[in-house]
Amino acid sequence: MTVLIATSTDDFDPTEVSVPWEILRAGGVDVRFATDTGTAGRADQRMLDGQGFGILKPALIAQRPARETYQRMLLDTAFQNPMSYADINVADFDALLLPGGHAKGVIPYLESPVLQRAIVGFFKTGKPVGAICHGVVAACRAIDPATGKSVLYGRKTTALLKRQERLAYHLTRRKLGDYYLTYPVTVEDEVTACLRSADDFAQGPTPVLRDNPQHMNRGFTMRDGNYLSARWPGDVYRFSTAFLEMVRQAAR
Repeated sequence: MTVLIATSTDDFDPTEVSVPWEILRAGGVDVRFATDTGTAGRADQRMLDGQGFGILKPALIAQRPARETYQRMLLDTAFQNPMSYADINVADFDALLLPGGHAKGVIPYLESPVLQRAIVGFFKTGKPVGAICHGVVAACRAIDPATGKSVLYGRKTTALLKRQERLAYHLTRRKLGDYYLTYPVTVEDEVTACLRSADDFAQGPTPVLRDNPQHMNRGFTMRDGNYLSARWPGDVYRFSTAFLEMVRQAAR
């Protein structure tokens, strides 16, 4: 089984990339990477060192296990040698994973028409696709030319909640400006607008504590066929484990 993780070259979320990488590899999956430039990516440094978060640092920074996993991922040959979006051949992969990130460096990832065409290809072949946080925006913007609608139209999904995004923005805007607002429109609003019905957007339980391998029930995911979505880094262990199982099911 071979899974492609598509990321931005800059500012991707370290938790949402490295934790799925590690869980998939532990499950026997060959994990490859693609970036907009075809060069190795770099996570959002603020999520690693907490600079500018002040007293909110313990709540906002990537948790220590994820930071340690990220350091291990940096040494991975596949991570160090990604392909460019233009070189993605859907037939070469069994599944696609779309992580997130909110700093402005993720914009080339979220706006790439080349990546969007590849995303359409994965959906049209029925191969598993997983998206978490802003990764759902990348899927939302992938328009199937046969229908003129998003690949998420007619599906149920979740994504970063408006109340999560707005809270982080208001807590940090004095020092960090719009760091937590990638766009003026929130993720939830953009994703909901591309769906067949607003009822197809799943809020899930109120996110408070992050999940971990010992507390998977804290996380939330939404599965619709071979599409799996989650909201934020606090869902990542449940999301990664569920995605691994989905990939295994598809391979049987």
